Amino acid sequence: MGFLKKLSALFSPTVREEPGVTWLYVQCNRCGEKLRTRVNSHTELSPEFGDSDMASSFHCRKVLIGEKQCFQQIELVMRFDAKYHLVDKQISGGKFITREEYELL
Repeated sequence: MGFLKKLSALFSPTVREEPGVTWLYVQCNRCGEKLRTRVNSHTELSPEFGDSDMASSFHCRKVLIGEKQCFQQIELVMRFDAKYHLVDKQISGGKFITREEYELL
């Protein structure tokens, strides 16, 4: 049984944990296609400054387009705190799903 698990792991869409990376999973409202996106906190976040020269928070905007059926745009807007932790996320054109729901392709 261990051999079959290892073999299936080679062909399954796995996401390995990486420092500074947040994975988000979404589903299109129109066609139901499931998508995932990767947000790298070191390269993709835009700083928001308060009263000091240090960034008080960060934001990121992504537009996802599926490849299978309807090509509807799914817009994500995310906010991160000063320590790069995701604190808020909004979506239009789709809905957020869990990693487990995504993997049930």
